[in-house]
Amino acid sequence: MPIDAAKALAADPRQGDIAWDHKDIQLYHLGLGAGLPATDPDELRYTLESKLHVLPSFATVAGAGMAMMGGLAAPGIEVNLADVLHGGQSIELHRPIPVKGSATSSAKVAALYDKGKAAVIVLRTEVADAEGPLWTSDAQIFVRGEGGFGGERGPSVREELPERAPDRVEERTIREEQALLYRLSGDWNPLHADPEFAKTAGFDRPILHGLCSYGMTLKAVVDTALGGDVSRVRAYRTRFAGIVFPGETLRIRMWQETGRVLVAVSAADRDDAPVLADTVVEHS
Repeated sequence: MPIDAAKALAADPRQGDIAWDHKDIQLYHLGLGAGLPATDPDELRYTLESKLHVLPSFATVAGAGMAMMGGLAAPGIEVNLADVLHGGQSIELHRPIPVKGSATSSAKVAALYDKGKAAVIVLRTEVADAEGPLWTSDAQIFVRGEGGFGGERGPSVREELPERAPDRVEERTIREEQALLYRLSGDWNPLHADPEFAKTAGFDRPILHGLCSYGMTLKAVVDTALGGDVSRVRAYRTRFAGIVFPGETLRIRMWQETGRVLVAVSAADRDDAPVLADTVVEHS
């Protein structure tokens, strides 16, 4: 059987060393669309090394995706990558991410859920440096055709949005070349760059990385609802509900509650087709 749940869950974590510096941070921020206008003091916090702070979603690319690829190569898991979809992502920050750092990354299969016609693999990565834990990241990986192994169905997490109008609505235009820039942070999937490959996957042109939309959304929340203070973010989670193309515009709706911001993200150019759902930023 392609998935042996007991074997996958019992496997030892895969460990490795990761490191980053200001260049990695700046490249990641630029891949999210930071730097417009280039001399805006609020944007210089993302682009100028002397003023740099780190958007917490950088955790998803630190180590160039080691957790996801390592997890899918874990004992007990043999799947076709063509059947793999990134279903959701969460990060928990234990303290602010430094501009320059080296750390140990420990990745494991934390859970396996049987959805009948599909499986959901939860890949957990825990990252710590010499001073202690930095962040914990969970990637929910949806694998078509790999259900039916007899496991638990797993939780269904849904966030009900308030019936009132959103407190903020922000729009962020995705530059035509943005996916080409974002992929330099480590996601080399040709789906986001090669038109011919995109057509084989059923799209008429390359799509934006889901994690790029994820980072763009957090930046919008930090910049508008959190006063530009990245250190206030405690946790951030989402479910990938749809696609968006370079050149389109993200519409980001925010509802502020005590200690958290609820967010819904859609493609403004396509009748507000869902892009991110069940999205929550927890903050101090």
